[in-house]
Amino acid sequence: MCAERALKSTPAPHPAARPRVVLVDDEEMIRITIEQTLELAGIAVETFDSVDAALPAIGRDFPGVVVSDVRMPVRDGLELLADVRRRDPELPVVLITGHGDVAMAVSAMREGAYDFIEKPFVSDAFVEVVRRALDKRALVMENRRLRMALDRGEAGDAIERCLVGQSPAIRRLRDDVAQLASTSADVLVLGETGAGKEQVARALHEGGSRRDKPFVAVNCGAIPESMFESEMFRHEAGAFTGAGKKRIGKIEHASGGTLFLDEVESMPLAMQVKLLRVLQDRKIERLGSNTAVPVDLRVIAATKEDLAALADAGRFRKDLCFRLDVVKLVLPPLRERREDIPLLFELFVVQAAVKYQRPVTEVPPSLRRALMLADWPGNVRELKNAAERHILGFLAPDFAAGGAATPGLNELLDRVERLVIEDALKASGQRISAAAQALNIPRKTLSDRMKRLGLTAAE
Repeated sequence: MCAERALKSTPAPHPAARPRVVLVDDEEMIRITIEQTLELAGIAVETFDSVDAALPAIGRDFPGVVVSDVRMPVRDGLELLADVRRRDPELPVVLITGHGDVAMAVSAMREGAYDFIEKPFVSDAFVEVVRRALDKRALVMENRRLRMALDRGEAGDAIERCLVGQSPAIRRLRDDVAQLASTSADVLVLGETGAGKEQVARALHEGGSRRDKPFVAVNCGAIPESMFESEMFRHEAGAFTGAGKKRIGKIEHASGGTLFLDEVESMPLAMQVKLLRVLQDRKIERLGSNTAVPVDLRVIAATKEDLAALADAGRFRKDLCFRLDVVKLVLPPLRERREDIPLLFELFVVQAAVKYQRPVTEVPPSLRRALMLADWPGNVRELKNAAERHILGFLAPDFAAGGAATPGLNELLDRVERLVIEDALKASGQRISAAAQALNIPRKTLSDRMKRLGLTAAE
């Protein structure tokens, strides 16, 4: 099952529901100035001159944030904060204060205000506060949607449900899956352990016409070689010692639907010959029988290895490699889409809370930062385990505290530089000259930086 099987995807937002700022200030010139500042930063704004005028635009599902002056006639910003908190305690309210109102604003933050900006303020700092508030609101709305979908058990869009994230890499992968889902083309999924290869396979299955037919997942590395043929091809009664009755094999059971072969590189060579024949003829012969049985299935194979390299080494059949690799989808590891980590973690926290019947608590910014800086060698699977430990109160102390020590700017820059250089080396086949050219820096500069960071390459 998809980890997000019960989640409902969000339809494309209506223009009126896009993230925006409700700005409340009784002084027209200030409203105009702030409106222009935010619009120049690409942030949509809706302005009001009073609390009563603004309130109808702010509902529980309002997708943006509220920015309000504190001192206004009739009803002030603190009354607006109180009203907003009653409607939706998770809706961020940013207060604009004069110098004499700072103590009041700090008190308001204790009452639930998101932040405050003191007049006169620097435009860049103000925009940054608003952006952070909008990001927080977007995460709240997404989590709220996920919780509702979990409660209702709705399926929603299969591809969005199985491949969660907004990074460019995941968006491209979703587009590729959407193109392939309606076809019957066999697909090879390449990705590291725990990256979510089965999620890709399920997205292909559930996003296409075979969604109501069986999805049969086989871990080729988990079946003993002595049992592989029987498990895959079925046996007739009496086919071998202990075979007292007929048994449907995995391939025949998947007929009409999808056969997912995980860790296909682990399949015994003798069985690879039989699988190749199935892929070519779409027929099987049960163990102990000479009758060919037609099967209608789509085959999705997954591997963490380079099958072509294994074939060259004699550890995988070349003809099967070519037959499986009709279309190849590459699933990026979690470290290459770090911007997806907060959303995935929040999603897994919600699922864990439902699973263990625990309350969902907000993930603090310090923990989100620590999560995004972690290496995650186990990829999405490791992140999901961390979310479960978080809900159960067993998350490692360095994570729970948001990192044992907050890294300084130089350390953060080194980490980013390391990731960029590693990606460039990987794309260039570990050739320093080609990587330097791709990064638009001299070869010696790249070599010096690699030496400082402890990185090595083939040349």
